[in-house]
Amino acid sequence: MQDNATEVTAAGIARLAGVGRAAVSNWRRRHADFPRPVGGTETSPSFALAEVEDWLRRQGKLAEVPLKERVWQQLAGHPEGPVTGLVHAGGALLLIDDRPSVWREVSGDSDARLTELMPVALDGLLAAQFGPAHGRAVATPKSAALRPSVPLLRGTAELAGEVGARQAFAFLLGRYLDANPRQHTLTPPGLAELMAELAGPARTVLDPACGAGALLRAVAPLKDQVLHGQDSTPELAALTALRLALDTRATVRTAGTDSLRADAFDALQADAVLCHPPFNERNWGHEDLAYDPRWEYGFPARTESELAWVQHSLARLKDGGTAVVLMPPAVAARRSGRRIRADLLRRGALRAVIALPVGAAPPYNIPLHLWVLRRPVRGAHPAHPGLLLADAAPAVAADGRGSLDWQAVRTAVLDAWRLFDGTGAAPDRPGVSRCVPVVELLDDDVDLTPARHLPPPAAGGGARELATVRDRLQETLRLTADLTPPPATEGAHPRWTLTTVGELARGGTLSLRTPQSSGTSTGTAHDGHDRRDSHHRRDGHHRGESHHPSDRRGRDDRHGKGVAVLTDHDVLTGNAPSGTLADGDDPVLVEEGDVVVPVVGGGAVARVVDDRTAGAALGRGLALLRPDPTALDPWFLAGFLRGTANNRRASSYASTATRLDVRRLQLPRVPLDEQRRYGERFRALAEFEDALRRAGRIGEQLVQGMYDGLTDGTISPDLAK
Repeated sequence: MQDNATEVTAAGIARLAGVGRAAVSNWRRRHADFPRPVGGTETSPSFALAEVEDWLRRQGKLAEVPLKERVWQQLAGHPEGPVTGLVHAGGALLLIDDRPSVWREVSGDSDARLTELMPVALDGLLAAQFGPAHGRAVATPKSAALRPSVPLLRGTAELAGEVGARQAFAFLLGRYLDANPRQHTLTPPGLAELMAELAGPARTVLDPACGAGALLRAVAPLKDQVLHGQDSTPELAALTALRLALDTRATVRTAGTDSLRADAFDALQADAVLCHPPFNERNWGHEDLAYDPRWEYGFPARTESELAWVQHSLARLKDGGTAVVLMPPAVAARRSGRRIRADLLRRGALRAVIALPVGAAPPYNIPLHLWVLRRPVRGAHPAHPGLLLADAAPAVAADGRGSLDWQAVRTAVLDAWRLFDGTGAAPDRPGVSRCVPVVELLDDDVDLTPARHLPPPAAGGGARELATVRDRLQETLRLTADLTPPPATEGAHPRWTLTTVGELARGGTLSLRTPQSSGTSTGTAHDGHDRRDSHHRRDGHHRGESHHPSDRRGRDDRHGKGVAVLTDHDVLTGNAPSGTLADGDDPVLVEEGDVVVPVVGGGAVARVVDDRTAGAALGRGLALLRPDPTALDPWFLAGFLRGTANNRRASSYASTATRLDVRRLQLPRVPLDEQRRYGERFRALAEFEDALRRAGRIGEQLVQGMYDGLTDGTISPDLAK
């Protein structure tokens, strides 16, 4: 059933039709019968979804609205806002998942009966899932409040029948978070898993700043587990409860109040606390909480809100329980917090400070810290009078965009922590980790920044390693010289007949694909998205798009285990796939011979997928061209797509970014043999370009290693000539 009241913006129309927003603006100007705005503002109007869908279908621009897209537009255009719609949809999915026969009975008759019976059915289920009505984050909706949600509820049920209740909610929640990036600070899934592993198995877990529930969702499941979440944004607390109820078998308790000012779990003694608190808050309750019993280690200054969260986390632990808190690096060294840091050390509550690589979590431009804490056992002396200081940055190469080798980070961090936690000691690993005696840290500054206490690593791995790097550079430079293109000869300016990618797609010579889910990102699943809103549709049902068996394989692997994402940054830099799939993704997998083109940011770039990249998921901001090899050579296609003049003709401007309309890119109509002749030359140029990149990276490594070795004395200036 369609809802005529559901509205869609120009960006939503572009996503439905698989075009850029500029095309929607052109349609509005050129077609007198284009639907009139029904809401929004003059600069950002909204349109009736049903009218838009009908117009697109009549114009031949839409064969069928994908189910996911229809449900999302119903959610985004909900009269009471998308959060209300998402909570109602989550309630329906709980019924579908837990009591399918009740849902069939509730939804099988008229819309009026649905709104009348659903609150009754939900009330008992919510009480069983989330506890008594008083204080719980998910309230039972009234019948009147459900009426605007009926089309959404029915669409959501249909989507659940197609992909499952859990996956349906993950998609809708992920799309909502992706569409509202400035409202929420999200925890990337790789970081959430690392924090949960540091805390260890726990039957009772608390996240006092739960956000969208990423940390609680990462906790390893145990029998009779209870997950507690609290957030000052009631809507997020409700969404966390629904997410956990659909994802886990644990008992879920959430509250939508500020943990510092109105602690909903003040009697809790948890096995573990995981916390990603808000950073740099001045209005955290300093004036009102001066005599609060939680400040066992000292009353935090107004500028030290993070130390308030640390002590709140410790206060909610049972004796011997573990807390893992994400912290900005300044907290380890600010003078205003040195007394609290000192007391945490003296009493053995702070066990480890771990520096993460740049790009681990927002803000992505600084290396955040993890503090691992343990509530001291009453009456006992600290068992291990030392602090583990570790730096995970040397274990990985980060690009500053949230794309990390999380497996390498986890291995480096967990190896150091588990050895220290088990024995109270750890061998010094230069530049990586060290167990520092507490007495050594209790000076005037109590500076706990790991880099200031770790033994320096050997420069570039030492003189032998630098010699190896030098040999690699010389070998790469020789290869680069061999691959240097021969002198160019004058061309004859052939009069080619040109065609466009759009025409080739319509004729079946190639198929055009885009990511099918907003969650396919450069970092993180849905608690660590790339923040840009893709202008493409997520399901490829428009003319010229195919459904290849590789796409089905992507849908079968819905959890994204082991599937890397080829990001736009990877294409621009020539790197291997570095992104990760977000929960709820329905990925498009690339194959050998595909051509991948970035569509945002400008620049003439196209990459032919080789056997090393094949099988990765297509990232956002990329278009995939899959040529028919019997009619179109992929290297010929990629080479002509890289032409500067070609890109200028097909580019437009959206705000401050350049956007490429791939369908407008041109290439000549020539026989396949001639295509392959050009293709071999383009392939040779690509190999030369790759060699130049490798030489640049190795050269930078050698230069920095020499600087480091000369300045720390590990390399003699006589040997460095």
